[in-house]
Amino acid sequence: ELFLAKELPILMEENVKVRLMGRKNNLPEHTLKAVETAVEKTKNNTGLILNFALNYGSRLELLEATKQIALDVKNGKLDVEQISEKTIESYLMTNGLPDPDLLIRTSGEIRLSNFMLWQLAYSEFCFTDVLWPDFTEEHFIEAIRIFQQRGRRYGGV
Repeated sequence: ELFLAKELPILMEENVKVRLMGRKNNLPEHTLKAVETAVEKTKNNTGLILNFALNYGSRLELLEATKQIALDVKNGKLDVEQISEKTIESYLMTNGLPDPDLLIRTSGEIRLSNFMLWQLAYSEFCFTDVLWPDFTEEHFIEAIRIFQQRGRRYGGV
């Protein structure tokens, strides 16, 4: 709430679009209101996307997508033979967003922690012991430098 109150004018000026992925239930009302206000005010922006993952878990995301696909097949809206990777992606909370090229995991943890399991399939990972509040522009530039040295194969040999 404090971040958005302070940064929303800058996000608007920089043409940033705010999105939310996750379940809205169980979020504090003031948090939900702040995010929904930012989403509404930036909905027509066409620049970078700032995607907040709040009350989000990838297993739940995949479970809900699977249930919705099954329901659409049952109701005749979707033929089972039409289901493809693109179909599944269209049911995920990140629908319309590209998959991440790079995941930077701070705090010394070397795991995904139920975060974007489908979307990170071909992403590069960078792990650092630096805690998020201490992660600087220099750390970010170093992560990008390391990323640029990687040979991306997207699942190929």
